[in-house]
Amino acid sequence: MIEVVEFLDSNGSSLFAKWFDGLNAQAAAKVATYITRIENGNLSSLKSVGQGVHESRIDWGPGYRVYMGKDGDRLIILLGRRDKEKTKQGY
Repeated sequence: MIEVVEFLDSNGSSLFAKWFDGLNAQAAAKVATYITRIENGNLSSLKSVGQGVHESRIDWGPGYRVYMGKDGDRLIILLGRRDKEKTKQGY
């Protein structure tokens, strides 16, 4: 199994958790399923987007993206977003 954890900022907050908690139940289930697949070693949905960041595309509904970085053998979830969603935080 691959360890997948959320990135926590200096305040102990997770941008991913904030985004994930705002999803409806069906979207949250789809995202959670993809993360579970990654934990079980299925990395087929992960593609490098450069500078050590990997993107998992979830082609369901409006489309969702989960961004991760590697730290040794662990994958760190950085953030999630809907396809083509403009973020207020500027990333």
